[in-house]
Amino acid sequence: MSYLSREEILASSKGWVASFLNFLPGLGSGYLYQRRWKPYFFTIIASTAWFSLGIFLQGDSEPSQNEQIIGISGLFFISIVTVIEANFAFKKASNKTKAEKEKIVSSDKKGWFK
Repeated sequence: MSYLSREEILASSKGWVASFLNFLPGLGSGYLYQRRWKPYFFTIIASTAWFSLGIFLQGDSEPSQNEQIIGISGLFFISIVTVIEANFAFKKASNKTKAEKEKIVSSDKKGWFK
């Protein structure tokens, strides 16, 4: 029984699913799908820090319309960055595994005409 490498697991996932899951809730769920734990925890920390900063700056007052827009814009920015990063990581892993498979196939040829 052979174990899959990190790149093979990432390349076997669907890039659009990971991007969609990162965008829709905006909390890095696509990283869970891709089994990438460090980026997931960084996203959770960034989102928590953004919420905490908003609560700290708000104080006891009700948030104004501009403050609500700024808060939602920050979460939107975090989700867009994670979408781009997840798609980029998928393409990179996919290209790497494809190159390794081509290398293995070309080295398997035996005979006079390699």
